[in-house]
Amino acid sequence: MQFCTPKVFVLGEQVVDKTEIYDYLKYLGAEKWYQENVEDSQVSDVELLSEIMSRGCYKSFGAGLNPNVTKIREGNDTHLQNVIESLHGSILEHSTVNFMFCDVSRVFTHELVRHRVGVAISQESLRYVRLTELKSFDFPRLYDELTEEEEEWFREKVKQTYEYLEMMQQAMTAKFNLNDEKSFAKKKKLTSRMRRLAPLGLLTNIGWSANLRTLRHIIPLRTHKSAEEEIRMVFRTVGFICKEKYPNVFFDMEWVSDDTLEHMGRVDSTGLGEWRIVNRKV
Repeated sequence: MQFCTPKVFVLGEQVVDKTEIYDYLKYLGAEKWYQENVEDSQVSDVELLSEIMSRGCYKSFGAGLNPNVTKIREGNDTHLQNVIESLHGSILEHSTVNFMFCDVSRVFTHELVRHRVGVAISQESLRYVRLTELKSFDFPRLYDELTEEEEEWFREKVKQTYEYLEMMQQAMTAKFNLNDEKSFAKKKKLTSRMRRLAPLGLLTNIGWSANLRTLRHIIPLRTHKSAEEEIRMVFRTVGFICKEKYPNVFFDMEWVSDDTLEHMGRVDSTGLGEWRIVNRKV
């Protein structure tokens, strides 16, 4: 067995079709806005799509397109900041980011799937994927709660337990001759039975897609000091990714290092801390 830390990969994100956007804006009589804001856009497609969906609500691609609009906010950053501060979060639901979380426990996935709004989930199946080596979450040290001796004792017990359960998986594989079995249906049935001997903390992989509004909600929620430590670590990384890739949407999100560890003069090597949205927005 081995101890591992979670890994986060961005597999995809919303991509716009500039030809269709041009045709749409031409239909509205807003070709100039296309030339100035889409043709050579430096913002992400994720943020661009959110802006276009928002401006489409008011025909605010230029003064005069809507007789009620005599002045518009220029720039993706200025426009989206105003939208977010006005609590018009629905336009952020059009843009989606696709993540793959690897070496996360089923403790983590059981918490992650509680978030159902604005997400899509595809988890590695232990009915089809036979276990060989068992991996465990590499726990950050609880400096306030446990002594170093207690931490080492706990880690050793995890190691012993996983090694035993790993040995049982290998013994069942040999007993049922699964490496040589030709029938996939039989292997699937036996693999399904064998997974019931796997621990809840077993590491796995899960695909998770979420729209921007959902991400703005979940990142601060799941990095809060009251959240479980593994999910804090994962969404710490997700927060940094979103802040870097989509700065116009996450402009008001800031990272705050863990106060307890800082007070104790310790380096926050586990990545614990929290993302906060300044003055709470959508």
